[in-house]
Amino acid sequence: MATMTKPAATAVRGTTKNGGSQPPKTVTVGAHITVRDLADKMERSPIDLIKVLMQFGIMAPIDQTLDHDTAAIIGEELGVTVTWPEVEKEELEAEAEAAAEAEAAAETRPKERIFVQQILADESTGDLIERPPVVAVLGHVDHGKTTLLDRIRKTKVVDSEAGGITQHTGAYQVEVNGRKITFLDTPGHEAFTAMRARGAQVTDIVVLVVAADDGIMPQTREAANHAKAAGVQIVVALNKVDRPNANIDRVMEELSNEGLQAEAWGGDTIVVPVSALRGTGVEELLENILVVAELEHYTANPKGHCVGTVIEAQLDKYRGVTTTLLVQNGTLKQGDSIVAGNTWGRIKAMFDYEGKPIKKAEPSTPVVVLGLQEVPAAGEVFERTKNDKTARAVAAERQEVLDRAHQETDIRPQVSLEDLFARIEEGETETLNLIVRADVQGTLGPIMQSLEELGNEEIAVKILQAAIGDINESDVMLAEASEAIIIGFGVGVDKAAQTRAEQSKVEIRHYDIIYKMIEDVELALTGMLEPIFEQVVVGHAEVRQLFRVRRGGLIAGCMVLDGVVKRNAGARLLRDGEEIATSTISTLKRFAEDVSEVRSGFECGLHLGGINTDLAEGDIIEILEKRQVR
Repeated sequence: MATMTKPAATAVRGTTKNGGSQPPKTVTVGAHITVRDLADKMERSPIDLIKVLMQFGIMAPIDQTLDHDTAAIIGEELGVTVTWPEVEKEELEAEAEAAAEAEAAAETRPKERIFVQQILADESTGDLIERPPVVAVLGHVDHGKTTLLDRIRKTKVVDSEAGGITQHTGAYQVEVNGRKITFLDTPGHEAFTAMRARGAQVTDIVVLVVAADDGIMPQTREAANHAKAAGVQIVVALNKVDRPNANIDRVMEELSNEGLQAEAWGGDTIVVPVSALRGTGVEELLENILVVAELEHYTANPKGHCVGTVIEAQLDKYRGVTTTLLVQNGTLKQGDSIVAGNTWGRIKAMFDYEGKPIKKAEPSTPVVVLGLQEVPAAGEVFERTKNDKTARAVAAERQEVLDRAHQETDIRPQVSLEDLFARIEEGETETLNLIVRADVQGTLGPIMQSLEELGNEEIAVKILQAAIGDINESDVMLAEASEAIIIGFGVGVDKAAQTRAEQSKVEIRHYDIIYKMIEDVELALTGMLEPIFEQVVVGHAEVRQLFRVRRGGLIAGCMVLDGVVKRNAGARLLRDGEEIATSTISTLKRFAEDVSEVRSGFECGLHLGGINTDLAEGDIIEILEKRQVR
């Protein structure tokens, strides 16, 4: 298990300033205290305390003022319990009472997975305050996403470093007219969708970057579809308007064709012309983001249950696990115990996006923390717990659930056409989400129109994405996050997409005839679609010797060459590569014992039902199993 590198406790715990008796085990510290005074109370050398602070990336002189939480963490490292004065303790308990009630209510939730949206829905409306919007920048390669982010960062973020944290944090905040905006510095819509697939709806607004000299490209279309599927607001940044070959009207028309009609053209999509390279229009873009935020009124409860999302994490050889968190509700404080996915830890130190040490983080604030036991996955949801014991128990329970899920081989897909009607009947879904891929543009239009017309009063048919070409991994990720079915018409599936679809149980259906595809979807909506089965080869056995018995007919003594031989499975008899007959394995024995299956490398005796004369030594028996096609 990965932990932070710590100095040996015994190197410090047995020493005092004058080398005398053992230091005190408990000290009382108020809200603030200097390093010198804390060392005096603990009867330690100030150097010992400064070493602990340096370990957590804090360069503090002897007269540096520390807060109580930092003093408690230093005490923990040195084996000293830091307590509050009685008067201040009573005041703190009164302030924390409301937060404790919310915390206790949260503890009753199932531990397998907690969703931020559930927390926000449970919060009291009386404590909600306006929070900064969280923005992701998506778009096609070379259309200027990175340049735009760099320009915003350079213009609005003070360039400074503190506390030794200089690594990339994955998120930062800018200030416009006294109001903050949080930007996620994600690599693209793949990371955006991967977070959604883990249950983390992080982003409020997507800035879609489109080059004025290039227009809508395949990745632009994919990014827009992913944003629409997430149900977030889209603001278009029309970049490179300073180029001589820029054609704004053409791009506006292409945006309209994608359902993003600009306000200037009578639509409701904000389109802002910018030049990321020169900085033109960037200020206007940020102001429009704030306009959208004001209209949507994004809120959170800073006094409520603290939850959020892991933006990124890494293992630092000096500091241990460093994790960038985005707080989405409640207030995260130094010293809090948290659980993220199936790992946990206590926050030993906190830094903002500039690397400055901070004590707390409110909603929509990105923060780098030290103290988790292992590196969590990006997109995992974190929550604060009462103490280390609770965090450890929740993490262990989630790990157990995860291990149990991995052991279960027959897991149903997220959604399939066969079980769609049952989900409708149980009220689990009201929308059939589809991702459509076709071989040519002329086919794609009629397919989309025909599918959308199949919707009825009970369930709507929604096409999240439609494109030309083979099914790729991005399609599968979108289907995984949105519980969609992928329909391919005359197209293939690339290897990465096939592998991911099998792992995440996303259904991909292939068609070559339009009416058959429409019929299947229509039958699924009415609960009449029958599952499709096919024969799959699961093993081969070679006939080595033949035995004739009075009642059992002809028994073939075989060696299983590969796979597995199963009783009652289908069988195809092959001789010199040609099929001689088909049958089923009615009897299967190992020596004198009846068995249900025999695996590769073992001998067995079997009887093929209905075949008593056609068998010969050297024949190959191909074992077939009927499996449902997904």
